[in-house]
This record gives sequence, structure tokens and C-alpha cells, in this order.
Amino acid sequence: MDFRSSNVVVPCVQELAKDPNMVSVPPRYIRNDQTQIDQTNNSSVISSDETPVINFQNLLLFSQSHHPELYQSELNKLHSACKEWGFFQLVNHGISDSLVEKIKEGIEKLCKLPIEEKNKLWRNPGDLEGIGDPVVFSDEQKLDWKDELFLITLPLALRNPHLFPNLPLPFRENLEIYSLQLAKLAKDIISQMEKVIGIESKEISKLFEDGIQSMSINYYPPCPQPEKVTGVAPHSDACGITFLLQLNQVDGFQVKKDGMWIPIKPLPNAFIIITNGIYLSNEHKAIVNSTKERMSIATFLNTNEDCEIGPAHSLITQQNPALYKTLSSKDYVKGIFSREVYGRSYVQEMKL
Repeated sequence: MDFRSSNVVVPCVQELAKDPNMVSVPPRYIRNDQTQIDQTNNSSVISSDETPVINFQNLLLFSQSHHPELYQSELNKLHSACKEWGFFQLVNHGISDSLVEKIKEGIEKLCKLPIEEKNKLWRNPGDLEGIGDPVVFSDEQKLDWKDELFLITLPLALRNPHLFPNLPLPFRENLEIYSLQLAKLAKDIISQMEKVIGIESKEISKLFEDGIQSMSINYYPPCPQPEKVTGVAPHSDACGITFLLQLNQVDGFQVKKDGMWIPIKPLPNAFIIITNGIYLSNEHKAIVNSTKERMSIATFLNTNEDCEIGPAHSLITQQNPALYKTLSSKDYVKGIFSREVYGRSYVQEMKL
């Protein structure tokens, strides 16, 4: 699959932020359009404590025990979270705390590498992977206040042979384990979703067998004018499932609910799971801080290369007709990375 992308190379925001004399951000980062960040606090209307949390061990253990009512209760919570919110926090997910801590430590060290070492990982013009934003298509396009390292991690045949091997050890080895464990966890979650919404014959699960997994490591440096920029502009992901792991306790991730932006306080070592396609396509964004840095790693699971993406056949009836187009996985991915505006607008373009 051809993943070649933008020819525009963006500057390193971390290096910009190191300037002790910077009191205002460069104009290219200032948002004056509809994606301008809204700093108002909506938590008084919908508290972050009200956001959904799923205990994954309840789904795995109760389904094999003599407590079907407890299993069904957790399954109903999963269904409600995906349908009404489009996201949830996942606890007791089976990924060990020690591995999560190793990933955090590795990313912190990666972010603190001197620029000379980071240049070895920088995205080349026309490539999707590396440090830099692959969906910047012009020198006039507005930029987010972050540095991003984007990697394709699975399947192995799609990895950039000149990038992954250049990741420092032992982070590279830990990321390998993390990648495989998240791939399995994603399939387990999709299996539970199939059960609760009545998908037949593993119609969704089989699309993700040998699916494409990618990762985005994000560093948000302190910003002298956080109210004028976005860490990540409002969007919804175009993949099947996103796993977001926040690495430090600095607020920044927000989701849209009933027209309001809700700040999410991550639970320790919990994954924020963002659903798309199967359930609500959740709109979310990231904001930045004037004094503190923020780091996160997002893992995206998409379908395999040789399938078609569209409405599930087992859910289409005369009363519930297909609302979206069906197209090949290759055309779907090509569309994602060939446009300046992505996320929600791309999903909307697939409507019939």
C-alpha cells in the first residue's frame, strides 16, 4: 500500500519553545478559524467524573463464569459508552503496569533527545512516517503546537526499514511488545462490540485480522499563548479504534459531548479508547499549557489491506438501510492521507 504523503516539512516546535525570549507564537500556529480553541470550562455542566469507564476484566471473566448478569451489565455499559460518547476509559485491560511504565520512560527519553539525534527520525518529504506532520500540504496551512512521531508498527512488512530500527534501545524492544499486546486487546474489544450490537459471523473482526496498526507519539511543549493555538485541532479519527495513553498528569485531552468540550482526567495507566465507524465517531482535541509539557502516545487500529470498508451487512435491513459507501481499504486509506482536512469531514464524505 502506498502511504506517501505531504512534501511539506514542518519545524520542530520543541526547539521553538526553548527560546527564552518568546512571548508570542509564530502566526502560523495562531488559530482564527472555526477550530479556534474554546478555553471555557464546561466541567460544571458535565463533570469529567461522569465520563464512562469500562472494567475489561469483567467482560473477560464474567463471560466464562456463573455470573452472566454481571457480564451483561458491563457489556451494556460498553454499548452505552460507544453509542452515547464514542469513547471510554479502559481499566484492568491486561497490559502490565511495568510495560506501560517502560513505554512512558522510553518516550520521555525520546522527547529529550538532542535535535541532532531527532533529525535521524525526521520525516522525509513525501513520506508518512517520522517526526513531523504528514497532513500539512501547504506552507500557509495552520499548524498544531506539537511534535509528532508517526510510525506504522503492524504488519511488519509495512514498517519503514530506515525508521523503526533507529529508535533507541530498550524503547524499541518495549514498543515491539506493546504493539503486539495492543493488537490483541483491540481484537478482544471488537469481539465484545460485535456481541452487543448483533454483528454476525465475525463480520467486523475478520476485517482487522492482520490489520494495519500505527502509532503517534506526541509532545506538546509549553506555549506562551495557549489560548491562541491547538495541541490537536478538533477532529474525529478515521481508523477503527484508537488507544490513547497519556504519559504525564497534565490536562489536555477533551471530547465533545452535546455540543460542549469536556476535559478528561485520565485514570492511572488507563487507556482512553476512541471508537469510530462501529459506533459514534467521536470528535476530540488537545489543548496545551503555558508552563507544563504534555506527552501522549496514540495507537490506531485499522483494517487489513485486502478488504472492503462499509456498512455491516448483518445490520442492513429495509428499515435500516446503508447510509455510507463501501470502498476498498486501500482507497479508504489513500483518501485519509491525501487531504488537508481529515477526520470528521472524511467520514461525512463517505455518506451516500
